[in-house]
Amino acid sequence: MKIDPIIPIWLMGILCVGMIFLKKRSRIAYVRQIIAIVLVFLINLRIMVPSDNVSSNTQTLDTYVLFVVDDTISMLARDYDGDTERLTAVKKDCGHIIEELDGAKFAVISFNNNANLVAPFTNNSQYAEDVIDSLYPLEQLYAEGTSMNVSIDVMTDTLKRAREKADGSVVVFFISDGEITNEENLKSFKSAAKYVDGGAVLGYGTTEGGNMYMKSSYTGQDELIEDTSSYPRKPAVSVIDEDNLKSIADDMDVKYINMNDASNIDTTINKIKRESASESKDGKVSGYADIYYIFAAMLVLVMIWEFIDIRRKSGELAWRKEQI
Repeated sequence: MKIDPIIPIWLMGILCVGMIFLKKRSRIAYVRQIIAIVLVFLINLRIMVPSDNVSSNTQTLDTYVLFVVDDTISMLARDYDGDTERLTAVKKDCGHIIEELDGAKFAVISFNNNANLVAPFTNNSQYAEDVIDSLYPLEQLYAEGTSMNVSIDVMTDTLKRAREKADGSVVVFFISDGEITNEENLKSFKSAAKYVDGGAVLGYGTTEGGNMYMKSSYTGQDELIEDTSSYPRKPAVSVIDEDNLKSIADDMDVKYINMNDASNIDTTINKIKRESASESKDGKVSGYADIYYIFAAMLVLVMIWEFIDIRRKSGELAWRKEQI
């Protein structure tokens, strides 16, 4: 059971207490007043109970959306909107995209030392969002540096299989700071272009860069990541590399978007919506059903009782006057 009050409970409580003090002259009338006040309070609570027969209108968007997310250590740099981690911003922005494109099919690839399809295409948007929320970099001991090249084959294969389904457009959001730290040259992403209908490369980070902190597996505390190539060691700093990100966007023929302003993505989202066919389906799903109408019906009965009582007393008063 859950509640969804129409008026804040504290305010309705004050109103109900005030109505209680408006005492009727007769005992039965006062009891009826108390019953009506309790029913009004319950109606306002909007009590809902679990049900497997909740009416639902589901919007199906004929689109496959693939998130390719960089979850290397550099994505922990705290240079988004002040000192927020890049990866935190990524999760928030992906949630926004999923919400706006609800009804589409979503898949998630993450890449660090290797690229992995961590969530195949599904129309369960909450599952896709939960998978993205769970992403976190490998510990520094195991990390082998950043290379976006590792994502090419898995991404291309996933996009190809989505295209072969031939029942919707295919969209990709490639998400990274563009930084390469393993001294590899960036390879071409053109192999994926023929399977892509839209989307964007989303860039995170600033040219000033930010320090990175990673949770210790021993203490659970955030520990500053240091640059081991220098002595004495200094705090490691990660900066965005927009040249790499723009190159990937050009290869896949999609737009590059600097996500320091998250609203920049809305134009792309709206374009995807316009170009995607949608279908509305009515059905029954599990959820919560309102039961306020039960209390409303009881309140109507109480009001009818009140009306009949008033009419009866008016009749008695008129009869007595006639007798006089």
